[in-house]
Amino acid sequence: MRAQLKRWRWLPLFLLLPLAGVWLLDRLDPLPLREQQPARVVVAEDGTPLWRFADKQGVWRYPVTPDEVSPAYIQALLTYEDRWFWHHPGINPMAIVRAFGQNLLHHGIVSGGSTLTMQVARLIDPQPRTLRGKIVQAWRALQLEWHLSKQQILTLYLNRAPFGGTVEGIGAASWMWLGKPPSQLTKGEAALLAVLPQAPSRLRPDRWPQRAEAARNKVLERLAHYQVWSAQDVADIKQEPVWLPPRQMPQLAPLLARRLLSLSPDNKITSTLDVSLQRELENLATSLKIQLPPRTSLALLVVDHHTMKVRGYVGSVSFTDDSRFGHVDMIASVRSPGSLLKPFVYGMALDDGLIHGESLLQDVPRRFGDYRPGNFDSGFHGPVSASDALQRSLNLPAVQLLEALGPKRVAAGLGNVGLNLRFPAGAQPNLSLVLGGTGARLDDIVAAYSAFARHGRAAQLRWLAQQPLRERPLLSPGAAWIVRRILAGEAQPSVSGAAADIVPLAWKTGTSYGYRDAWSVGITPRYLIGVWVGRPDATPVAGQFGFASAVPVMNQVNNLLAGHIAPGGIVRDPRPASVSTLSICWPGGQPLPAGDENCRQRRQSWVLNQTVPPTLLAPGQESLNGLRQRYWQNHQGLRVAPDCPDAQSRERLLWPLPLEPCYRRKSVALSACHPSILPARP
Repeated sequence: MRAQLKRWRWLPLFLLLPLAGVWLLDRLDPLPLREQQPARVVVAEDGTPLWRFADKQGVWRYPVTPDEVSPAYIQALLTYEDRWFWHHPGINPMAIVRAFGQNLLHHGIVSGGSTLTMQVARLIDPQPRTLRGKIVQAWRALQLEWHLSKQQILTLYLNRAPFGGTVEGIGAASWMWLGKPPSQLTKGEAALLAVLPQAPSRLRPDRWPQRAEAARNKVLERLAHYQVWSAQDVADIKQEPVWLPPRQMPQLAPLLARRLLSLSPDNKITSTLDVSLQRELENLATSLKIQLPPRTSLALLVVDHHTMKVRGYVGSVSFTDDSRFGHVDMIASVRSPGSLLKPFVYGMALDDGLIHGESLLQDVPRRFGDYRPGNFDSGFHGPVSASDALQRSLNLPAVQLLEALGPKRVAAGLGNVGLNLRFPAGAQPNLSLVLGGTGARLDDIVAAYSAFARHGRAAQLRWLAQQPLRERPLLSPGAAWIVRRILAGEAQPSVSGAAADIVPLAWKTGTSYGYRDAWSVGITPRYLIGVWVGRPDATPVAGQFGFASAVPVMNQVNNLLAGHIAPGGIVRDPRPASVSTLSICWPGGQPLPAGDENCRQRRQSWVLNQTVPPTLLAPGQESLNGLRQRYWQNHQGLRVAPDCPDAQSRERLLWPLPLEPCYRRKSVALSACHPSILPARP
């Protein structure tokens, strides 16, 4: 007995040796699954491919999982290629024996014994069609089954199956041939695409529809034979002719796609774009191209300010037009913003209690050291309200407010919400900032403008579907509401203070020095619209300015958006509790009773937090001529000396000294300082 045990004691070792050899061979010759430069594709929010980036072999794929593919395709594929896929260990001995017998009987290759796993093995590690190649292929199949689940192996096939040329995978093939996601394949389409990888060039449905139809019908017959699909369904599908249009590659939003590569490591990058709106915007840019001066480009950016998703992105007028530097993304380029920063200055001044909606400001010549700004129309308009100055984009009142706020503080506030202003090396923010003496990007500017639609909180743009919404406060809800109403042409409140909670299109323009950049930013009840027009090489274009060049484009984009109302519809913007209306008087800027002689001009104004600041004077004006002048008057209404017995002290409000020429004589009408025909906003 003991001798028999000694005889068999080496049996476990002999049984373990083959397993150890397999383990060692697997370690020495691992599966070649890694890709150094994987193919990548950028898709719209609904999954439509926008732009592709091929791998180092020039192949592009649209990555999918089995759950993202129509069940009909999985049924057709497995029934035709490998009915026992879910049960075999990578190779199917019965299929191999059957194929060998059929091929021997017919003296040629009638069928193959490859499983779906073996086909995946051939795709990841191509081998010659020799006996040795088949052995290596079978070994790779066993490795696949050892290391991966059936679901993972099926996923590899779905993304690696050849569909001709530089297209691999059912996802790319479905979009390329049918213009739809693989989840929406019909049974007939599923049967066709299941057989296409067998001979993608010979069965191309756009060139050889009869061959493709015959191959599809072969798949259908097998599905009917194994009763996977009913005979009636198969008969109906056979009545459908096979003809598909030529292959179409994704060619939308190329500059955004290039930009998103650095934001996501995924092979399939899902953006927030609305594909139908993107097509319309690119078609609009193409139609506008012939109207632009030579070498001129444009950029369009559309954002849903409720969700902050980027819905449309056109970085240049034509990606392939080298004469217009079409490869340069002007949405991400730093340019002078012109007057686009003025609304933020007015909003901050409202929050600081420096002004209210109808505060008296001074559009008069002033010198700030060596800096002497002027207006776009080269004239000056004397006394203007804050709302009027912002609507007409007057420069001197904006500089007056920036001087009171401080350029560094304004730049820091904008930078805190992501609008990083660029200055020359060593330079500090100065008063020219509000007139375009800085650099900024269109995407940053549009994101900052979201504060006027989001109750004062500026949010970051969302480029990817998985990006969270992030926002920071820039203005109070009341200040943002007042500025937006001014930009929408609703600066003058009614006596009752009633205001509709749906704000019409509010917009602001900008023109950089030398007519190099023309801008327009619009705020609709749902969207933000950013427009830039100019030459990417920064050469000037005479006569190009925001109102003439960018506003017409913005209006066309706004018309397109009428057909793209997002889920949730229009975003309402009711008046905040902090905003009220009040009747104020000039020149003091504060409320006065009816009949008061110091109320030279009465105006209805939006007021923030019940704060009614007096007229803002420029530095040094208090010593020259304050707003209050004391005098004495007797009972007859005559001016007398203060020591007269019946002298009564009175106080008269005066206009700021630079504005006195407008009111020095009663014969000078107010319209002399307020032209009835307003100049175009720069």
